[in-house]
Amino acid sequence: MIITLGRRKEATAKVQILKGSGRILINKADMNSYIQNNLIYRSLICKPLENLGVIRNYNININVHGGGLKAQTEAVQLGIAKGLYKLNYSYQKSLKSKGYLRRDSRSKERRKYGLKKARKAPQFSKR
Repeated sequence: MIITLGRRKEATAKVQILKGSGRILINKADMNSYIQNNLIYRSLICKPLENLGVIRNYNININVHGGGLKAQTEAVQLGIAKGLYKLNYSYQKSLKSKGYLRRDSRSKERRKYGLKKARKAPQFSKR
């Protein structure tokens, strides 16, 4: 059993990888029901597994919180890739070349005083 952490924006995913039949649970729910049957998000989550051809070899349990659904799926993808790398270090070359081991560190910029949002200023009036 391998436990890894994936992050993206405000989302954090704790991923457990076990030997099994290819079942993926997110927050104790089936993956398809959690991501609302969105095929794009499903393919994002499964890409590291499909790239290595091990999609039916491991059961994956994921606890994810924070952020939106898109950020959560990207955090899960990073967590799965890190876990697969920990399981077998020979996977590094194919995972790294596709960019699955790279954390996307972009996040929301903080709000500054005197402004409405991070950069949006109140409307200027000359008179």
